[in-house]
Amino acid sequence: MGRDRDRRRMPRVMTLPGSICEMDDDQAHSVSSENPSSLAGDRMIVVANLLPLKAKRRPDNKGWSFNWNEDSLLLRLRDGLPEDMEVIYVGSLCVDIDPIEQDDVSSYLLEKFRCVPAFLPPNIVEKYYEGFCKRHLWPLFHYMLPFSPDHGGRFDRSMWEAYVSANKLFSQKVVEVLNPEDDFIWIHDYHLMVLPTFLRRRFNRLRMGFFLHSPFPSSEIYRTLPVREEILKALLCADIVGFHTFDYARHFLSCCSRMLGLEYQSKRGYIGLEYYGRTVGIKIMPVGIHMGHIENMKRLAAKELKLKELKQQFEGKTVLLGFDDLDIFKGINLKLLAMEHMLGQHPKWQGQAVLVQIANPTRGKGVDLKEIQAEILESCKRINKQFGQPGYEPIVYIDRPISSSERMAYYSIAECVVVTAVRDGMNLTPYEYIACRQGMSGSEADSDVDGPKKSMLVVSEFIGCSPSLSGAIRINPWNVEATAEAMNEALSMAEPEKQLRHEKHYRYVSTHDVGYWARSFLQDMERTCIDHFRKRCYGIGLGFGFRVVALDPNFRKLSIDDIESAYIKSKSRAIFLDYDGTMMPQNSIIKSPSAEVISILNRICADQNNAVFIVSGRGRDSLDKWFSPCRKLGLAAEHGYFLRWSQDQEWETCSQNSDFGWMHLAEPVMQSYTDSTDGSSIEKKESAIVWQYRDADPGFGFSQAKEMLDHLESVLANEPVAVKSGQFIVEVKPQGVSKGLVAEKIFTSLVERGKLADFVLCIGDDRSDEDMFEIIGDALSRNILSYDTKVFACTVGQKPSKAKYYLDDTSEVRFMLESLAEATITPFTSDEEAEDSA
Repeated sequence: MGRDRDRRRMPRVMTLPGSICEMDDDQAHSVSSENPSSLAGDRMIVVANLLPLKAKRRPDNKGWSFNWNEDSLLLRLRDGLPEDMEVIYVGSLCVDIDPIEQDDVSSYLLEKFRCVPAFLPPNIVEKYYEGFCKRHLWPLFHYMLPFSPDHGGRFDRSMWEAYVSANKLFSQKVVEVLNPEDDFIWIHDYHLMVLPTFLRRRFNRLRMGFFLHSPFPSSEIYRTLPVREEILKALLCADIVGFHTFDYARHFLSCCSRMLGLEYQSKRGYIGLEYYGRTVGIKIMPVGIHMGHIENMKRLAAKELKLKELKQQFEGKTVLLGFDDLDIFKGINLKLLAMEHMLGQHPKWQGQAVLVQIANPTRGKGVDLKEIQAEILESCKRINKQFGQPGYEPIVYIDRPISSSERMAYYSIAECVVVTAVRDGMNLTPYEYIACRQGMSGSEADSDVDGPKKSMLVVSEFIGCSPSLSGAIRINPWNVEATAEAMNEALSMAEPEKQLRHEKHYRYVSTHDVGYWARSFLQDMERTCIDHFRKRCYGIGLGFGFRVVALDPNFRKLSIDDIESAYIKSKSRAIFLDYDGTMMPQNSIIKSPSAEVISILNRICADQNNAVFIVSGRGRDSLDKWFSPCRKLGLAAEHGYFLRWSQDQEWETCSQNSDFGWMHLAEPVMQSYTDSTDGSSIEKKESAIVWQYRDADPGFGFSQAKEMLDHLESVLANEPVAVKSGQFIVEVKPQGVSKGLVAEKIFTSLVERGKLADFVLCIGDDRSDEDMFEIIGDALSRNILSYDTKVFACTVGQKPSKAKYYLDDTSEVRFMLESLAEATITPFTSDEEAEDSA
């Protein structure tokens, strides 16, 4: 048992910025996650900062009473999951539980509610939630930069460490109830963005999704975060990352591109990021509301007579409604200023229109709340003084908590709901209003909403629900005058059009409810995780640099002993070596080969049974100069357009096309893009022309490359060339030229000489080398290689490839070649000895 525990233990690691300390956790083994679950079938473990529970102290002050929080989104998502799928919740409680009571509370909640509480120490919870979450992440994700200590939260490393510690504690609670083979894990919101790293480190094949309920800022904002890469890499440990809107997803993908060098692909409508052999799905789906809960609350409002009371209070008035949390991003004062402007510009609404603004007390301490409250109260006082009349106040401001049923009553009497948030992740107020204005089903239908159904909306274009409400009047909340005109338009619109807009919105809201959202997310998580057990997965990296590499089961590290044994036994060998990134590191300033490399190649080439070739994209002049000491080495330049078997032979061309008139067409096109793309350049070769944008802005360079590809394909449509894009390049070269064709030509020549290769070694590191790996596989079926041939197709780096083997880096490649050189049997040790012998 002790050995199993040691095997499950994670190493103590540290990374900067931030740290994950003591990721091996002796406190989290009370329920071993590697034991089979006692509960059969798939389960969903929902992890969030807060459990969907309400708690209060019992009247006798002995213990606690708990009940479900019916307004919680996490509670309602169960409706979209299969009926036989058990749901377990992991999160913290909204109250402080005495440490003496924590064990009893934990047992009770797990048994009665299937909830696992995470009790955070007081010294962590303050810095984690009120600190890093609310003072740093939340403002930043809502586009507030910390220009001064009073404006947004300056980065505090102790708060980041508390955030990491809190996420680690949540992971321990998940592990206590987790069956990694059968369970799904769904993590929610920005409080737990590094949790996927902790869980993935322990279970490589865990099925895990993350959904962000807040906005994700543009890369220009996000890149100011000192721990930006740590959080991105942690999120990429999930199998699927969800967002409310395409804008949020686009910003996330842009950050992954600019900061991690990752590009996304869209296949059959699904967006995915390739990350070390794993495909991380990107889900775009706005959350919905629970229609049944809305209807229940409306019935309750009717029973409590609140609706009747409000109808009497606002009889004869046209009510506009605002319902917002009290924070700096909800734009409440902008709404009041717009109301003031509307009353001034359209006097017909004076004495008639009333704005009821409900300010829900903020859940955290927030930022600048006192200033906001003072500003709102001053505006209310001024507007009511200016436009008020006996029995009429244009602004009714309510700054107390109201129940769900009371909220439904206000929705029922409102002619229009106005949302002027300057930034909000989703905001479900418009959805609730639409559902409420439809009325109730059954015998009580239409008792609450008189006449035709209508629900006018004036919504900010900066909130998550805006794209899905095509019938709403969208506004820029910073433009007070335009907002005022939108409010007037909403109230003045013809009744039939109001009804049509409501019908359109209701169809969407009623079909895209919270159950639909949860069901869709689970389906995409299942689809994304389908390859988990088809691939060989293992983790590498320390701290937040940890990632899981997923590879084909047959893909393994090249064994020096195996290749050396096959090398010694073989009689006719073909060896193909890429240069940049294979023999020489990509980031090396000195590009020419070292004396060590020259020595290794000369010793291998000395064996007459070896045909050794450097196959490179570089020009023949460079290769000829660099490898002049290697007289018997074959060279293939410009991806195989030029080929030379040894130094005493002439260069030959591997393409029948020797007309390069097309370069005069391609070069001006590339030059125009170079002139307009800072950081790009043109490399002109003998047989090809390359535009590279490695030093350009990644987003703009990629966009320009895509446009150039289409432009060149159009201009060169009738020319015998291929236009291809690679990593930060666009290349135009003659058709039929590739490294794969070089390998094929050499195999064929060996057959013609009666030297069918019985040993093949092919090593490369990039996309162009994949052509060689593919040709080698096809050569077996075309009889230019024997089925007895020992083939070692090897890529550099652990990544998806058509090769069956890998070596980690260029130093391992040189070490392997050194082993072959030592095993090479040569008749003479030097040219001088050869001449003496003669």
